[in-house]
Amino acid sequence: MSLQVEKLEHNMARLTIEVSAEDVEKALQAAYLKERSRISLPGFRKGKVPRQMIEKMYGPEVFYDEAANHMISEAYGNAYDECGLEITSQPKIEVKQLEKGKPFIFTAEVAVKPEVKLGEYKGLKVDKVSTRVTQKEVDEEIDKERERNARMIDVTDRAVQDKDQVVLDFEGFVDGEAFEGGKGENYPLTIGSGSFIPGFEEQLIGAEIGKEMEVNVKFPEDYHAKDLAGKDAVFKCTVHEIKAKELPELDDEFVSDVSEESETVDQYKAEVKGKIKERKEREGKEKKENQAVEQAVENAEIDLPEPMVDLQARQMADDFARRIMQQGMTLEQYIQFTGQSEEKLIEELKPQAEKRIRTRLVLEAIVAAENIEVSDERLEEELTKMAESYQMEVDKLKEFMGENERKQMKEDIAVQDAVTLITEAAVEG
Repeated sequence: MSLQVEKLEHNMARLTIEVSAEDVEKALQAAYLKERSRISLPGFRKGKVPRQMIEKMYGPEVFYDEAANHMISEAYGNAYDECGLEITSQPKIEVKQLEKGKPFIFTAEVAVKPEVKLGEYKGLKVDKVSTRVTQKEVDEEIDKERERNARMIDVTDRAVQDKDQVVLDFEGFVDGEAFEGGKGENYPLTIGSGSFIPGFEEQLIGAEIGKEMEVNVKFPEDYHAKDLAGKDAVFKCTVHEIKAKELPELDDEFVSDVSEESETVDQYKAEVKGKIKERKEREGKEKKENQAVEQAVENAEIDLPEPMVDLQARQMADDFARRIMQQGMTLEQYIQFTGQSEEKLIEELKPQAEKRIRTRLVLEAIVAAENIEVSDERLEEELTKMAESYQMEVDKLKEFMGENERKQMKEDIAVQDAVTLITEAAVEG
């Protein structure tokens, strides 16, 4: 294999990769051995047709796709290791030459990690944050705890209200015809959760148990199912169950149930006030960090390649899909209920993806500029803290970590040290 590297504008590069004619022949033979069991010709048993006969009948190109995929996978992997570039995107592959008896030539266009020209990152102005706690904030926090400890009670003497949890059957119709995916039975829904198409949940308020009612909605113009986008729909709905929250009384018994530190209501209020103050101090620190980092990023110059942003957005979409699957919903169900599409989701994630990339690159540049290094001893300290948070032995945690994971962790610690550096150097105003 031979490799040529061409630098392009906007931190892109083109790798021209050439595979020898000898290796092309090996790949074609491997493709033949893989595909021959599916090919039959008169006079030959299936899987026993000679390669020459197959190529004569169907042309020499019959095995090109399989051979090319194999060569691209192997040759690009080798080129990735040899090129000396920090590649930050998936390759855009273009085949230039694939012909029996000749070298295989293809190009891979990739984004490379851009250089960062730092601006000011010390002495930045950040807001002064108040950590004062009001009685209203204490009362609101206690009410939230009462909400968390509320029990759900069956409601049979009234209609559906906002915030109720209901179980219902529904079936959707457009122009009098039921449509695919518009039917559900014994479906749990919290009114006001925004899980369904806009307008659906609000119209269930007032519904009575066992009585069919109609909900009229309009699908969004950009709804993922094109045959439904922008159309009026009628859902026939029947509520089977209504449940509502019943909050516990604020008394010493409630305090003993929710707190390990307090015994009386007054003690609990003081405890809650202290925790709110701690939270405000933590949030204030985070706010200062965010403001300082955002300014440092704004002051820096980076020519960010678009494919690098695309890859980050797709990775974020994959992370989102995994999170909602953990909550019992597939990405397809999420798309259906929200009227979202996967491509639109990725497009909406791009600004956040770009911000994430710029922030990381600037902080890494500050690490380099300030010669921030993380010692093995510091790594051990962080591993110990991590093990404690996972409630496991540190040696057991180390068993799950290879050299790459340890290196990545050191880099993450150094980046956080850079955040601390620019935040401590900031001026409150």
